[in-house]
Amino acid sequence: MHSYFVYITTNKNKTVLYTGITNDLHRRLLEHKESAGEFNSKTFAGKYNAYYLVFYERFDDVHYAIAREKEIKGWRREKKEALIKTMNPAWRFLNDEV
Repeated sequence: MHSYFVYITTNKNKTVLYTGITNDLHRRLLEHKESAGEFNSKTFAGKYNAYYLVFYERFDDVHYAIAREKEIKGWRREKKEALIKTMNPAWRFLNDEV
């Protein structure tokens, strides 16, 4: 059985939101952190230091995970904020919990 995660990260000031998908959430968060602050970073999360996890969902089927990621990416910020608050009302950084 495989696990896939759709996740949302933010920067320290919570001004940026990044939505992604991975099959290894811990590893992916480390990759985001390693690319953070790179002057010529080619990734959104790296450029904006968006490596603080504030939301995630787990899926067994990659197709459902991909569809969910696309759905969330199409939302306006307000809707993403409402989703985050369903799991994490205080917007705590969840990196150490995964």
